[in-house]
Amino acid sequence: MTIESGIRDALSRVSTATITTVLLKKGLRNVWMRGTRPIRPGQPKIVGRAFTLRFVPAREDLATPASWSSPISTRAAIEAMPEQCIAVVDAMGVTDAGIFGDILCARMAKRGVAGLVTDGVVRDLAGVLGTGLPVWCQGAAAPASVAGLTFVAWQQPIGCGGVAVFPDDIVVVDDDGAVLIPQALAADVAAEAVEQERLEEWIMNEVSAGASLPGLYPPNADNLARYKAWTAKG
Repeated sequence: MTIESGIRDALSRVSTATITTVLLKKGLRNVWMRGTRPIRPGQPKIVGRAFTLRFVPAREDLATPASWSSPISTRAAIEAMPEQCIAVVDAMGVTDAGIFGDILCARMAKRGVAGLVTDGVVRDLAGVLGTGLPVWCQGAAAPASVAGLTFVAWQQPIGCGGVAVFPDDIVVVDDDGAVLIPQALAADVAAEAVEQERLEEWIMNEVSAGASLPGLYPPNADNLARYKAWTAKG
């Protein structure tokens, strides 16, 4: 399922910080996935539907190298990923076992996956960077996933970085990390976020001109009237 182009374009023009503010006004506070940091500077902002993957704690009879050939494996999950999705992986915050390495990330890039978001870590860091796949995670670790995790499912509700993520929810990721938008709210959030950033552009102009903050940020009735007059001029 693709994102309607107008919604995608709007969300691509706004920051995750703005999106969290808009969602806060709608009563959603827990939308920023903790530990989702860009693996390198300058990664592109991405917008996509969540393709979820879930790990649980390692169990010795299941978390083995042989499990990589199982029908329920990260390899099989990657082959089910649609183009332009964002793989969102619940690694329970484990940082001493890398969930994906260079070969898996290379396959995701080849399939047109937009990016990888996880509260865990990757392995084969130099190789992962070489694939060009945008990644947000907590860093890198040499041990394989089975050293600390058992892969159990994909396209089920997960918790990533303390946030509930359902398949096909909208994810927006930039230098501040990954933010979740419930798919039912995507159109409203996109429109309100664009307006919020336009208002903040006007406020920044006022601050640059020497205006003080009380009554400006947030704007009182007089300043809102001035802002609307500014927008009317185009």
